[in-house]
Parts: sequence; structure tokens; C-alpha cells
Amino acid sequence: MELSELTAYAKRKFHIQEEHKWADFPYVSVLSDPHTGKWVAFLMRQWDTDTGTEIQRCDIKCGWLSRDESDKPYLTQPFRMKGEKWVGVVMEAYTEPNVIFRLFDRAVYGEESQGFTITLETAPRQETIVCPDTRMPDVGEQMSLTAPDIPEKILKMRRMFQYENALPLTKNEKFYLQGKFMEDYEDDAPWTGSFRCYFPTYQDLNLRMLRGYFTWRTHVRRGEFQPIALSLAYIYIYELLNGIGTSSPEESLQKMREFEQGFLDTGLGDENMRQNLHRWMLEYAVLKNLPPELAREYADPGMLEMDRAIKTLMCPQKATDEEIVSALHIFSKDNLNASPIFLQDEARGVRLLAAVWRYVAEHFRSGKKDFFTTCFGKERSFRWYPLANAVYWEKQRHPDVEYALDECRIYCCAEGLWFEKRFDKLFFDRDCFQAFLHETERGLREYLKAGYKLRKRQKEAWVTPYVEAVLEEDRRREKEAARPKIQIDLSRLPGIRQDAWRTRDSLLTEEELDEVPVEVRETVEVLEPESVETPEGPIAGLDALHSRILRDLLAGKPVENMIKSHHLMPSIITDTVNEALMDEIGDSILEWDGHTISVVEEYREEVLQLLGG
Repeated sequence: MELSELTAYAKRKFHIQEEHKWADFPYVSVLSDPHTGKWVAFLMRQWDTDTGTEIQRCDIKCGWLSRDESDKPYLTQPFRMKGEKWVGVVMEAYTEPNVIFRLFDRAVYGEESQGFTITLETAPRQETIVCPDTRMPDVGEQMSLTAPDIPEKILKMRRMFQYENALPLTKNEKFYLQGKFMEDYEDDAPWTGSFRCYFPTYQDLNLRMLRGYFTWRTHVRRGEFQPIALSLAYIYIYELLNGIGTSSPEESLQKMREFEQGFLDTGLGDENMRQNLHRWMLEYAVLKNLPPELAREYADPGMLEMDRAIKTLMCPQKATDEEIVSALHIFSKDNLNASPIFLQDEARGVRLLAAVWRYVAEHFRSGKKDFFTTCFGKERSFRWYPLANAVYWEKQRHPDVEYALDECRIYCCAEGLWFEKRFDKLFFDRDCFQAFLHETERGLREYLKAGYKLRKRQKEAWVTPYVEAVLEEDRRREKEAARPKIQIDLSRLPGIRQDAWRTRDSLLTEEELDEVPVEVRETVEVLEPESVETPEGPIAGLDALHSRILRDLLAGKPVENMIKSHHLMPSIITDTVNEALMDEIGDSILEWDGHTISVVEEYREEVLQLLGG
């Protein structure tokens, strides 16, 4: 346990703020009673240079210790304070938070007994008649039947721990055993009244209250939620946490949901109870190893959002631009979404900002640390105390287990001790992160001509090269996108050639035709589908000219003059033939080396068989 847990408990429960009263001694602080101003706890921190760890101690003004408390190894004589009411506490891993919280409660309320009931509400002013409970008998004395209206089972439950043995049970264990004893009990004696108690158990109620509680519980189990003092409603939640009245952890969680809907959602409780309930439901789901998606329903939404953001920034290559910008916004001290870089062209601003983060994450190094680790540190283990602020008892030590709530938060149990692995804000380098955001936004504003210019800060100059690298790449992309694009549909080339040849022939006079070599005239005539008269015939997918070129190549005949006379390009001929026979052969059958076209010898026989010879 750490002192920070005690100060958080004091603030949450009693609105007590930690006070550092001496500027020369910052490692010493006090917790004072909010009404009287008197000290109830004296906190001390000291750095151990030999071990490199912080030693934490405190003195609590809680009065004398009970027998089971005095056996606790972490409770000692006071370290700094004097007087019989002060008790020293060693803050170590084995220090039990629920015990320390109970001592602190006792200090605040000024009581000196272990069992205590604190009434915070004033009783009604009108005259009332109070029926006293049956007096509990002394040791060896028989129970007197002076209260015949009290059911025998309730009396037996109250007598269960009348005689303490040498090893007294804890308050939580007593509650569990009494709860299991009364698990199926029902009653019909309503009780209404004002009652307020922290960590209430059956022992804190008188007999009339007990009958009233079990009557209320009887209606709750039937789905009828009626008003009752919140402290008694807490007892019902404690029962569910301990599996009292349920057959499985899933059923306990389901009944907690029903309680929230039937009691809290109807205005019978308060938001503090809802916060406690959600916290306990999360911790209970972890303890019972229920599905993480079920546990996340009751986790703090802000905590889960931070975990998602950390995961996004840790692995930006797997995230979208929008996810990266949203994650940056979560950790930014300013409203990043209102930045001018998103006003004119939001998509472009998002893309550039995300690109800068990816680039820095990939290229930045500070010693052995990358940029993410520099900003957010490493995942660390912290002691975790599930259900520490509830009445909960486990029969046996929890087995070793590892429970991943999400990708950035893991709960581990080792030898009965729980730890939480997470990225903690205590180790965030906010200055480095804000320097990145400020200089990046300054560069993007100037580049996009958006908003007023931000002043350049010398200490942020290390960010500038990363921003400029991204902007230079964006300039290149913009320039490339501005160039006109020429697209050529190669499938239309044969038709274009035939149209060109027909046009040429129509423009030649008879004298010019006579001057054309015979070979060329014969080839031109072949271009007309009606005049094609080759013994072999055209090849499927090719016109007559390309078919003739392919046959001549297979026969080892020269084709250069034919190609030149028809003003064809050898590379285009090669692509056309390969494309036409690709489905049949499954590969290219012609090769162009820049000078000549040749047949791929590996496919020569296969092509000849395809052509029938």
C-alpha cells in the first residue's frame, strides 16, 4: 500500500485534502479533521539512496488497537507523534488497505473501539417510542426470551460470534459466514428509519433493523425495489459480491445490474453509490475471470478512452488518420479539434498531422527510447487492491492469473498479490508531447496558410526537420497529381492500326500504288478481312498481319522488313501476340530485347501444336 491511496481515500470519503505545511520539509504532510482542524494522520516520505526506493510511513490517531489489529506486522509504535492514541503504519506491499482505511475512519470520528456505527443524520424531532432490542447475554448466561417477535434464526445469527476463540475472525469473514447462514431467510417486518454507517455489516444493525433489512431484501429478490437507508442497501451489494444468494459470478453480476436499474435508476440511491457499484462490478469481473468485454461495460469510460489512445499512438501504422488525430487530441492540453489547420480542408489537415506523428514515431530516437516511450514512458506494474473499499472475503488465496482488460491494461495476481500493468500519467513527458504538437501545428499553419502564425520556439526546433520531411513529401505528391495523365488502352491498338492502314490506302493514287513494293501491296491487301487468303488462316485473337508475323517467327523467317514496311513497333507486336495467347499458353511466348523479336524456345512446340503443326 502507498500513502497516495490513503490520501485519495481521505479526499473521496471525507473531502480531506493533504496539507504540506512546511516548505523546508516537502516530504512531510498531514491530514486534518475537516471540522476541528486537528491532525488525524501524519505522513512521512524518505528516499533510500541505497535501494533507490522511497520509504513511506505514517502515524494515525486511531486510539488503541484490537487484538487482531495489534498482530499486524505493519502496525507499530508511532514514528513522530507522541501519545497513546497514535499508531505507526509501515507502508509496504503487504499492508492491507482495508485495515488502514478502518483505522483512519476511527481517527476521523474520534472513536476508540473496533466496531462502530456513525449516525450522520439527525433523528426526527417529534416524540417517538423506541423499543429496545433484547439484551445480549453474558458469557455462560442463557438467552432470555424477552423478545418473542424476533425470529429464532436472527437470534442465532447474532449469537454466531458471541464467543471469540484464540484466532478471532475478521469483520469481512464474519459477514460472509453470517450471510451464508441467512442466505435463504425471508421476513415480513418492514422498518423505516434513518441510518448511516460506513462498511456496514449485520453486526452494525439492531434486531429491528435486521428484520427490516431482510424484509426489504425479500421484496428485492421478487423484483420490487422499495426505499431504504442507503447503508442497508450497501449490505445487499456486499452480499452479491460475496456470492450470497446467487449460484454463480455471472448471476451476481446480473443481480447488480438489476439493482442499478431498479434502485439507482429510479432515484432511490445517489451517484456515489453508482460509482462504487460500477467500480466493484469491474473489480468483481476481474476477480472472477469473467469475459473482458463484460468487465469493460463498467470500467471508467475516460480510462478506456485513454488506453485506446495510447495503443493508437504506440502503433500508428495500424491506425487510421482520424484515429491518430483523435488520440492526439485526448492528450493535448488545448482543444486540438478547433485548430485552424482543419478549417479549410479538414481531410488534408488530418492526413498531414497524422503523417507527422507516424514519421516522428518511425525516425525519432533518444538514446534507446523511441518517440512514444519518450512521451508516455513504459508500461509499469502498480499494486492493485480489488474491492478494498467494500466488505468482501475470499475463502482461499486467489490463484495466479493474468487478466487483460484491454491492450494497455492488464491485471496480474501472483502469490495472492494483485498488480495492475498500465501506462501511468505520472511518467508522461507532457513538455515533449506539447512541443511536438505546437511546432507541428506551427508548420502546418504556415504550409496550409491557415489561421494566424504561431511563434517559433527555440526549444522546439528539434521537431522542425520531421515536419519539413512530411511537407516535402506532400509537395511532391501535389506536383505529381497536377501533371496531366495519359492513358493508353492497348486493347484498341489493333483496330487503330487497321483504320490507319485503310486510311492510307484510300489516299494513295494508282501511280503511288504501283510504286509500292509487291510485298507491301500483298500485305496491305491482307488487312482487309474479305481478301485474307493465307493457307494457314488467321490465329484466334490476332489479325492477319500479326498471325503472319508469328508464323514467320516460328518458321525462323526474318520479319524485320515486314514490320518496317508497315510502320509497326516491335515492342507493341510482342505485347499484342503475348496478350492474345496468354489464356492458352499461360505465359509470354515472344521476347523483345530492344533489337529483335524472338520466340521463347520453352513454348515453341506448345505454340506449334496450338496452331495445328
